[in-house]
Amino acid sequence: MAFSRFPLLQSVFLLQLLSTDANLHKTKLLPPTLFSPLSATTRLNETQPTRYFEVTKPIRLPKTKPCSYPILSHDFGYTYGQPPVLTNYNPPSHCTTHRLSKIVLDFEATCKGTQFDRIFGIWLGGVELLRSCTAEPTRTGIVWSVEKDITRYHSLLVKNQTQPLAVYLGNIVDSTYTGVYHVNITIHFYPAEGNLNDRKHDLDSLASRFDSNADLILPISRNLPLNDGLWFEIKNSVDTQEMEFRTPKNVYRAVLEVYLSFHERDEFWYANLPNEFISMNHLNRTPENGPFREVVVSLDGEVVGAIWPFSVIYTGGISPLFWAPITGIGSFDLPSYDIEITPFLGNILDGEIHKFGFSVTNALNVWLIDANLHLWLDSRSTKTEGKVLKKNVMPLRVSLQADFEGLDGTFLTNVSRSISATGQIRSSYGEITTSWIQNFSYSNSMLISKNENLQIIDQMIHFHDSVCTKMPLSLAYSQSSHKVYPLRLSIDVLDKGNRSFLQLTNVTLGYYEEKSRSSAGFDFFFSSLKNLQNGQVVLTIVNNFIVDARWSMQQVYKYHGSDLCYFRNLSSSNDIIAYDKVGNACNGERTESRLGYEIRRWLPSTARKDPLASDELKEKHEILSY
Repeated sequence: MAFSRFPLLQSVFLLQLLSTDANLHKTKLLPPTLFSPLSATTRLNETQPTRYFEVTKPIRLPKTKPCSYPILSHDFGYTYGQPPVLTNYNPPSHCTTHRLSKIVLDFEATCKGTQFDRIFGIWLGGVELLRSCTAEPTRTGIVWSVEKDITRYHSLLVKNQTQPLAVYLGNIVDSTYTGVYHVNITIHFYPAEGNLNDRKHDLDSLASRFDSNADLILPISRNLPLNDGLWFEIKNSVDTQEMEFRTPKNVYRAVLEVYLSFHERDEFWYANLPNEFISMNHLNRTPENGPFREVVVSLDGEVVGAIWPFSVIYTGGISPLFWAPITGIGSFDLPSYDIEITPFLGNILDGEIHKFGFSVTNALNVWLIDANLHLWLDSRSTKTEGKVLKKNVMPLRVSLQADFEGLDGTFLTNVSRSISATGQIRSSYGEITTSWIQNFSYSNSMLISKNENLQIIDQMIHFHDSVCTKMPLSLAYSQSSHKVYPLRLSIDVLDKGNRSFLQLTNVTLGYYEEKSRSSAGFDFFFSSLKNLQNGQVVLTIVNNFIVDARWSMQQVYKYHGSDLCYFRNLSSSNDIIAYDKVGNACNGERTESRLGYEIRRWLPSTARKDPLASDELKEKHEILSY
């Protein structure tokens, strides 16, 4: 094809060339005609598997020795469209589960060959514990792990009964895609140090009870048996998936924890163009409905909360070159989102069946959503009563501006919304009043110019929520979270003449959050997280073939909280860690890398001379070209 009009527009950021199989959740990013071997070079440690990792703060663990419980070891070959892998789970008899201060899920995996990134989930008794994405392997192999604090599921994990543990990782193995994911899952139980804090575990204190883990967790997910994950599939903007449930009659607090991920035509929803532009330019294969998405949660048909999701970029997203070995924020441990249901308890404490519903504004196929309902029970009463005092669900305020001529133009989308509710519960603790507030704002700007060879997307989401619980004469509990999700994508194609082009792709992805929590009579907790990635990929293309590639990733992670401080500043260039410093002192002191990589003075990727393995780059190309 002629590169005077590189085919970028119909595939905004080359993101829309999707698999024809609706449930593979995979994306082709570049035309197969671009791929060709580069000149042979030698790669350092090319016979050794590469460890991929997501940068995050360490889990704060007690000094006690953990009791480890291996629960699953399995090779995920051709598992697409098959039932989840199942095993029976019982609380480990060799572990003390009565006085635990921390429970950690440890997921370890290896893979070798050619394969896509795959979304997967882990459920216990229908309750989702982890939503994650696999890393994309190389011929020499990769290894990665995910450690997740699952202490909030304490009541589920120590329940004295057999429960099914299900893992769904839909993979396809054939003569081209040879990677088999070898997985081991272990749960580590950490006993508490000495005597537990009597005040915090005093069942007579409502404040400490609100700040503890739930007494019961109900799954809001699909029931086994089935040939897929336990998540619901949202396929379009009018699709609503519902699940029935019934609560005990003595609940005084309820929180709905929602897991979600987006795929296929909505994997890159933030890059979707307005319908008018697509129609006028006859871009029939381009994902539509614009760049705004909102997950709406309803209870018996009434909206109770919303989620404006963080734009997780999976390990094969935009370009796999970005995410090796440093993967995208949230890619190995996708975030879940809490919706406070306590103000609405008065509507569901009647012992009858009720329904949670999930829908996605402007959705295209496909969103995968399920939830866990965390319930706190009044152990001194068989029945609590309540009522909704007030509720205010403001409609979306949407501003759309488009200015385009032909295939070049600018597009600006601004959206805002607020949701609030207040409810009252009468329990053995007294009369409890809980208020729940969500405030959202969203902006997305798109620029397409230079005869469609330059494309830029800038997006910012502000997501604030707060909970305040009061007794008649005092504040019992409060928490607040303010999240900011910056995202910037750009691609620029420069014509160098003689059918030679330089393609520059940049991504900036950020996750900022400030949290606070307080319980009457206890210490105030706060935390601040700033996590920012900047990646670059530079491709030299001659006669429609990639003849050279350079890529790099820089990331700064700063966490400052009442529990700990953690800092990490690192960069990679062509899959090699170039710079990595880690620190855990609140005064900002930093120490050398703990990963064992060679530490070298950081230079921009264009100035570095790291070897580029032609076989590995060719392999990355093949994964995109099916």
